[in-house]
Amino acid sequence: NLQKLSLYGDTFILQQEGLLDSSNLHQIHQGDKKINEIQQLFMELLSNSRQLRWLSCSFMLGVVTPCSLACLSNPSAQTLQHLSLLDHQLGPLISPSELDRLSNLHSLALDFSDFTPELCGLLASPRRAPLHRLSLLLNGAALEFKPLEGTAKEDDWKALVRVSANLRVYIMALEVDSSELLRVLKPSLPLERLHLDSYSTLVTDATLELISQQYNKTLTHFLLLRDGPGFPDLSVNRNEDPLVLLAWRCTQLAVLVIHGYTVWSHNLVAISRLRGSSLRILTVSEESIYFDPDQSRYVEGDPVHCLVKDVSLGLGRVWHPCLDSSVVLSEPTQHFHCELHAFSTGM
Repeated sequence: NLQKLSLYGDTFILQQEGLLDSSNLHQIHQGDKKINEIQQLFMELLSNSRQLRWLSCSFMLGVVTPCSLACLSNPSAQTLQHLSLLDHQLGPLISPSELDRLSNLHSLALDFSDFTPELCGLLASPRRAPLHRLSLLLNGAALEFKPLEGTAKEDDWKALVRVSANLRVYIMALEVDSSELLRVLKPSLPLERLHLDSYSTLVTDATLELISQQYNKTLTHFLLLRDGPGFPDLSVNRNEDPLVLLAWRCTQLAVLVIHGYTVWSHNLVAISRLRGSSLRILTVSEESIYFDPDQSRYVEGDPVHCLVKDVSLGLGRVWHPCLDSSVVLSEPTQHFHCELHAFSTGM
């Protein structure tokens, strides 16, 4: 009678121990024997299920294999509406033939590098139920082994959107260079949520310009996070701040979270006024906010107090900067796992 199975593995523990590699899993517990036992139990669950609607296995290193989904019973293949298979280490965890069986999928989550033209073409088949939600995790560290050349092209996205008119996409990019992002963000991709998270790589103003122009009608959530030294200023060589332009152009923007980049106080006020109460969440870490040194000449009182007052007026509610950056900088894979669940159930 199982209808929902959701597994999440905390890869952060393995990263701390230097074990983020499936070839090293034999060092954990009783070696390969234990991992093989769990793999077998997982496949038995899939083969014995009769009405599975939701199957999610995220970062359970070594548990899902490319053969696992073949064990899913025929009745569950027909009832399954959500599938999430994510693993930093392995190649594709789902083959085209297995995806073809799952004709009633409404939502899907995969590694971006595994979203091939063939998978995209299958999802665009008129014989299937239309896809409503697609969550893709792009890990910059994996691009050396799983290059972007094998991913869906612009024409593939166009074909998919023609069949699935209500499709919305959520992308998290971890430590991805701007040049790679520009290759990934296709014009026909119906992007609703975008999370850019990094330590050493920098998002450029050109990338923000592209995002604000291409996804001005679809983007609702934008997270720009960087846990590295310094706070780069994205508006340094231009008249208009790219984040202000994004708030102006993206008329559906409801969630904006920023940490690790310079956000000038007057631009923050402009963002609040442009989006008003429709911007449900505006989270900016206190250490990311900078004040114009000349501001004291034309603004009386404490600049922080003035900022809080002006942004609150713009949003139509009480607002404060985020004092604890750890609240903003959650563990990325865990955040993605939780967010894709909310995204996929919120159809």
